Amino acid sequence: MDLETGVYQNYAKKESWRTVLILAYQSLGVVYGDLSTSPLYVYKSTFEEDIQHSETNEEIYGVLSFVFWTLTLVPLLKYVFIVLRADDNGEGGTFALYSLLCRHARVNSLPNCQLADEELIEYKKDSIGLAPQSSFGSRLKSSLEKHRVLQRFLLVLALIGTCMVIGDGILTPAISVFSAVSGLELSMSKEHHKYVEVPVACIILIGLFALQHYGTHRVGFLFAPVVLVWLLCISAIGLYNIIHWNPHVYQALSPYYMYKFFRKTQRGGWMSLGGILLCITGSEAMFADLGHFSQLSIKIAFTFLVYPSLILAYMGQAAYLSQHHIIESDYRIGFYVSVPEKLRWPVLVIAILAAVVGSQAIITGTFSIIKQCSSLGCFPRVKIIHTSSKIHGQIYIPEINWLLMVLCLAVTVGFRDTRRMGNASGLAVITVMLVTTCLMSLVIVLCWQKSVFLAIGFVFFFGTIEALYFTASLTKFLEGAWVPIALAFIFLIIMCVWHYGTLKKYEFDVQNKVSINWLLSLGPSLGIVRVRGIGLVHTELVSGIPAIFSHFVTNLPAFHQVLVFLCIKSVPVPHVKPEERFLVGHIGPREYRLYRCIVRYGYRDVHKDDMEFEKDLVCSIAEFIRSESVAPGSVNEDLVKDDDKMTVVGTCSSHTEGVQMREDDADNIEAAGPSELKEIWSPPPVIKLRKRVRFIVPKSPEIDTGAREELQELMEAREAGIAYILGHSYVKAKQGSSLIKKLVINYGYEFLRRNSRLSTYALSVPHASTLEVGMIYHV
Repeated sequence: MDLETGVYQNYAKKESWRTVLILAYQSLGVVYGDLSTSPLYVYKSTFEEDIQHSETNEEIYGVLSFVFWTLTLVPLLKYVFIVLRADDNGEGGTFALYSLLCRHARVNSLPNCQLADEELIEYKKDSIGLAPQSSFGSRLKSSLEKHRVLQRFLLVLALIGTCMVIGDGILTPAISVFSAVSGLELSMSKEHHKYVEVPVACIILIGLFALQHYGTHRVGFLFAPVVLVWLLCISAIGLYNIIHWNPHVYQALSPYYMYKFFRKTQRGGWMSLGGILLCITGSEAMFADLGHFSQLSIKIAFTFLVYPSLILAYMGQAAYLSQHHIIESDYRIGFYVSVPEKLRWPVLVIAILAAVVGSQAIITGTFSIIKQCSSLGCFPRVKIIHTSSKIHGQIYIPEINWLLMVLCLAVTVGFRDTRRMGNASGLAVITVMLVTTCLMSLVIVLCWQKSVFLAIGFVFFFGTIEALYFTASLTKFLEGAWVPIALAFIFLIIMCVWHYGTLKKYEFDVQNKVSINWLLSLGPSLGIVRVRGIGLVHTELVSGIPAIFSHFVTNLPAFHQVLVFLCIKSVPVPHVKPEERFLVGHIGPREYRLYRCIVRYGYRDVHKDDMEFEKDLVCSIAEFIRSESVAPGSVNEDLVKDDDKMTVVGTCSSHTEGVQMREDDADNIEAAGPSELKEIWSPPPVIKLRKRVRFIVPKSPEIDTGAREELQELMEAREAGIAYILGHSYVKAKQGSSLIKKLVINYGYEFLRRNSRLSTYALSVPHASTLEVGMIYHV
């Protein structure tokens, strides 16, 4: 059921320097593709409209000074030295910060959380050994826990950042590929190149999105070399331009040139910051992709290679432009004009490859963050395909992929120039950074338990810088910046409607759940005929009996001999270890053969839809039966506060010393060994051979007779087969609801529900083994 390879990479991160350097090299292709291609369009976007390149060079020197200090303060100081430390058990990104805050302040967007979830290793790991909270931190935590408005504001803030990341997944491929292809302008007349530029960019983008379903693992080994060659290329060209054209350009790194820039350009200079902002596009990827690498490897790659290469590239372009003031036409200010003429075609090819790599990274990141949103109940369920069985996190979402492609092509064809694309991309990038700054200030106080003055200083310093760029980007609202706002608004509405509808549906389930006493009053047979097999009743509830079961029992006269109420849920940690995957417990006395099984996943865990899940599920129940028999007093009654006691049980692979399950063809059964249970032969099937099941139980300690009979019955039921009982709900607003609620529930949520996928585990369930029970929910 789980893809374990690479999931817990963070435990092996403090290894040898060789491992760290290899990770640093690999991070070039995944983390820095977008950031490294920014020299293609920064100067061109900056000098497009608001300011002009003059003989005094004050404009070009001022822009270079802004680029240098922006790269130094935001990616280097903020992300490398501060934000990377705020990882969630090795994972990064907007949802990692939100998850940290959820756990420390007991703020959770997931309704079916339990006290048992707080016993998870990754839940407790980052809070061990912390000092007592400050008085302000305690008051802030108390306020967040008490006021639902603050909790919703925190969730909406995280969702806004997420929506802007999705918008960036649309805009970055467009501007990166379009800017790389724009090198064709120097080899043909302006009248011709405008008819070639857009079609070529669109063809490359269509090819990029069309190849997504193959995954990147087959060509991923080429990503790091491409970005490495690109970085060496732009740094070498930059160094050549500095030496050949203006060795004194380094003087422009002084902050004094920023003052001179504003003094001369005034309002035009402030508006041009929207173009300068593009030099840090892709910086958020250092934090978002932290889960695939280590902090040290990302820091080394940026500090010693990416950062100096970018500075040399920008200095080289400024040195060339400082000696070339007669511009033949408006598109001559750009990256390719500073490339020596003999190298332009090779550099064009490398630039296109680097742009594709950078676009691939942001597309994969968009898939990943949508999966996280879906896991935490903030996005409609979508089909998730794992493109690699060895590399964790490589996923493909068909619906999102084609949506991104259509929108990306629409932006490319609609804008057709880097200025408006840059305005749109810049606003998306700076909004994500502002959200990160706000969430980080809360992490400093609540999670790190530092002084509130440190958090205020962090917000004031970095927030001021980012707010300056943000306001400059907003002035370009009508010139392209409206695109990320419109996209973010649409995605935010979808997320909020889905989350609201999911919460209301769960509240209805809780209010209408059936009492355990009613079920137990029916007796061991539940008042109906018990037939062979296992019945899995899927429910979102972690306690109580779902209403769909009573609806089912009252309409059908028979049910399975083993009944399992199955809840598959997400918890606010990135990964749940295999040995902590299942929570299993009895409902009522043992002879009722009623079980509750809760399967827990982190927001970055991989759900594989295959038959291994059934095996892990049955094996976990068998191990629970064994462990309860040999240590009946070991169950922690405090784990669940309602009606049944739960035991933590791992997957088959995680408890090798416990019960193991073997499945063989009925005509190929070896004699049972002395440590195995007595085999129960089932009647031979008429049509096809049935899998024979046997449990291998440790010789010591011995289990009692009742547990042995329970295991034998579970074995028989598994051989007979598993039936899935799924609730098919129709959610409607109850009478007397407001007009807005009726619109949200009856039309918005219902539309999304009808067009989303079933719950993850149900995707591979054979239709012949599925029974849907329909109900109308009045919420």
